[in-house]
Amino acid sequence: MEPPRAAQGPLAGVGVIVTRPPRQSERFAQRLATLGARPIVWPAIVILPPEDTAALARAHARLGALDVAIFVSANAVEYGAPDPARWPTSLTILAPGTGTAEALTAVGLPAARIPMTTNDSEGLLALTELRDVAGKRVVIFRGEEGRALLGDTLRERGASVEYVACYRRAAPAGGAQGLAKLVEGGSAHALTLTSAEGMRNLLGALPARARERLARIPTFAQHSRIVSEARAAGLDGHLSAPGDGGLLTALLEWFARHPLNAARTP
Repeated sequence: MEPPRAAQGPLAGVGVIVTRPPRQSERFAQRLATLGARPIVWPAIVILPPEDTAALARAHARLGALDVAIFVSANAVEYGAPDPARWPTSLTILAPGTGTAEALTAVGLPAARIPMTTNDSEGLLALTELRDVAGKRVVIFRGEEGRALLGDTLRERGASVEYVACYRRAAPAGGAQGLAKLVEGGSAHALTLTSAEGMRNLLGALPARARERLARIPTFAQHSRIVSEARAAGLDGHLSAPGDGGLLTALLEWFARHPLNAARTP
């Protein structure tokens, strides 16, 4: 694995590890390259369709009987979005952040409302559409496992909640040798994370020497929970603002304060 040749820019030559699944990493990697960075793409989570798609088919068939639909991620959109021609105009659609909202628009579904506070379950629960939900029917499109906070809280508020598993996550089967070589050789200067699960998969795939060197470079994540888990795992975790723009801003600010030659691991 070799990162692409860097262009000139404020992040010229900075090797940034991108751990998102392939389709979600492409646009972010392109934006990094535009700034001169060297994207090192290693998907830390493999996204697969569910083994049983019957529940998803049933949910699509009864969309007209529902009031609110929540897609928890771009992966939920990719694997769980119905034919837009079947989408009822009366069905409110919500997403936790801009990435998921953009994915919904890309597949032809109506624009989603997103939180103004945090890009997570807590942010969704603060939306006016989810404050008074007594008697409403809510469907949550997500992976086979996930946090229970959103559904539990909506049920406490009187809603009828249905979870629909539209994809499953798995650890990569291998292929970390190239990444380990780049990390051990000092070509990686920053790590970006979008999930604690991906972080655990990454650390589990790397040999001890690569993990030690990874701990010497800054790790950026958009949620405090991921940052806390990264620090607990020995990484140098830093919180960024939400979205791709937040991660890019954090990288730009860090390497403005820590020029590449000074930041390079000896």
